[in-house]
Amino acid sequence: MRVTFSKYISLVACAALVAALGCEPPTPPGKSKSTTTAASPSAPSTATNPTASEPPTTEPKTTEPATIEPQPSEPDSPAPEATEPMTTEPATPEPKPTTPDPPTTSENSSAMTIEKAAFGKTKDGTPVDLYTIQNKHGLVLKMTNYGAIVVDLETPDKDGKLANIQLGFPTLEGYLERHPYFGATIGRYGNRIAGGKFKIGDEEYTLATNNGPNHLHGGEHGFDAVVWNAEEVKTDNAAGVKFTYTSADGEEGYPGELKATVTYLLTNDDELSIEYEATTDKPTVVNLTNHCYWNLGGAGSGQILDHELMIAADKYLPIDETSIPTGELAPVAGTPFDFTKPTAIGARIDEVKQPPHVTKGYDHCYVLRGQEGKLELAARVKDPDSGRVMEVFTTEPGIQLYCGNFLDGSASGGGFKQHEAFCLETQHYPDSPNHPDFPSTLLKPGEKYQSKTVYKFSVEK
Repeated sequence: MRVTFSKYISLVACAALVAALGCEPPTPPGKSKSTTTAASPSAPSTATNPTASEPPTTEPKTTEPATIEPQPSEPDSPAPEATEPMTTEPATPEPKPTTPDPPTTSENSSAMTIEKAAFGKTKDGTPVDLYTIQNKHGLVLKMTNYGAIVVDLETPDKDGKLANIQLGFPTLEGYLERHPYFGATIGRYGNRIAGGKFKIGDEEYTLATNNGPNHLHGGEHGFDAVVWNAEEVKTDNAAGVKFTYTSADGEEGYPGELKATVTYLLTNDDELSIEYEATTDKPTVVNLTNHCYWNLGGAGSGQILDHELMIAADKYLPIDETSIPTGELAPVAGTPFDFTKPTAIGARIDEVKQPPHVTKGYDHCYVLRGQEGKLELAARVKDPDSGRVMEVFTTEPGIQLYCGNFLDGSASGGGFKQHEAFCLETQHYPDSPNHPDFPSTLLKPGEKYQSKTVYKFSVEK
């Protein structure tokens, strides 16, 4: 019995040694144990995807394995007192951190992207940036804070092929020279003011005459030729840029310090939304607009004379030999200016080039049916070849149709030729400060100038 009991004790001791040696070795100093879950390479990282909360990590208690001195086998010695072997509670496994499933394509489909990159410097060394915005359908808007200019707008055709449909230059240098206002924000006053003069009360103001005898698009150094402050804007359904600029009292001859804000947004509804705001510290005149040159077949694809145009206007403003409105609101019915039904732009454009007209094509303001400051449909254009459609909604009372009459293929015009684009500039009427019967463009201290235009893009096969 003594031999058997001794062997039993030895077996117990060996079992305890094996159990002790089976414990994990202590963690080296300066290192800690952690569980890492590899991220799926295909899972995009989005601002709206919450990161899994890591559970608190509890450092395991490490104990040095007990050293058991071997007992010599002495069969004649009395057996040692039996001791109960120490039992160890099984370690509770650490909970594994959980990572949420990566969002699916549909969950990410509403995400808008916006990127900012250097676009160059002005002649005085001021840095200029380029903003690239993309929506969930792949439409791409590119803008620069020089002139708050739309550089590119890419939309799909009926086969899903993307193309830029807005004329411009590939680099900043083209915009730094005098150009046809490609994609620019226009101010303080879009369109013409006769003789470069107007009155507010009894005081007359004199502006630059940069278009024959008249003032055009804000003067020699209008809003299209300044560097705006820029702030990225992003919501669940839209992304873009808010541009701000303060025009000093007397700039280009205009009275009052004018603080202007223009916000451009590309939406997931395939819209380019433009909102204008302005305040002044002295009575002044304001008429802000955008001067995008559109070609729904793609910039550089040729003339736009086969584009089908509808304008929601029953009247237009006849002009004199210097393109200043005569003051008459004339019916479009029975004239080449009638676009109340979809009509090819080129169907009657040659009539406009003949007497008694004095233009090289359409360059006229239309009196929109909507005159109450509500956002309403103003125009619709379709390119039959590409299937691209553009609708224009605005709160403005007028829209200027211009068909690139003065594009001549020169470098200053991007190499584009006559009638290779059209403009639909939403605005108050030209020369309104000198026509008391026209909707007023006067802005007083304490008032806020507000205007909104939306260009909506779609496809018809």
